[in-house]
Amino acid sequence: MQGFAGFMSLLSLALIVFSAFALFDAAIRREDGYRAADKQTKPFWMIILGIAFVVNLIFPILSFLPIIGLIATIVYMVDVRPALRSLPGGGRSSRGGSSSDGPYGPYNGGR
Repeated sequence: MQGFAGFMSLLSLALIVFSAFALFDAAIRREDGYRAADKQTKPFWMIILGIAFVVNLIFPILSFLPIIGLIATIVYMVDVRPALRSLPGGGRSSRGGSSSDGPYGPYNGGR
């Protein structure tokens, strides 16, 4: 029985880390990237993934709510994240442009 309890605690920890990674990934993506990828808004995914993370922290793995949170996290990781990553710049927030960007766009060396 201890082996099963140890396995379940490791599985629960893995689920918490997985949902935390998805929440962090959703937080660093640009808000306009969600609209460009034709997905729900960034606040929608932040709320859903935040609830999934909190539920995974509070409830045991074999209850009903963490399974719903796992499904939401999987949907984000399999559907939304690849769509955001396929956008130019990977859909990540950027404070500034590239080092070769001029005031009117990228500088290509006069070519």
